[in-house]
Amino acid sequence: MNKKEIEEILKNYHWMLNSIKLEREALKQIGGNLSAKYGIEASLPKAHGQSGDPVFQEVVRRGKRWKKIERYEREIKIIQDRIERIKDERESEVLYWLLEGKSYRWIGQHMGFSSSHIKRLRDSIVEQLADTNGTNGTDGTNFQNRKSAC
Repeated sequence: MNKKEIEEILKNYHWMLNSIKLEREALKQIGGNLSAKYGIEASLPKAHGQSGDPVFQEVVRRGKRWKKIERYEREIKIIQDRIERIKDERESEVLYWLLEGKSYRWIGQHMGFSSSHIKRLRDSIVEQLADTNGTNGTDGTNFQNRKSAC
């Protein structure tokens, strides 16, 4: 993952975590509005391009939500798997509060730093969490097996 992707996940981490929790609870409940209509509406033709079966439509809707939850979980796991890379206490504290959804200003007031200092710490965190490791994204480059041009 590059720095931009890590920054985006850090920014969205808190609400994605909350969304996963709420969506799981909602998807455990039985969907409403699944009974067929009564009266003359039940005999009318259904719209083209969609199934008239409300149970099938609910299954499709829930399947899409599960895919979204799985995507959120993958992104959250990326950060969780890399947290141990952060060794500095200040950076660790900033990361904790960022993941809790706090603003730079709030974190700065809490820690006694300016918000610009918090941003610099965040940049350092992103650098450590990103995959580049100073190789500019070329981790797989291996020049040891090459013959000399001379």
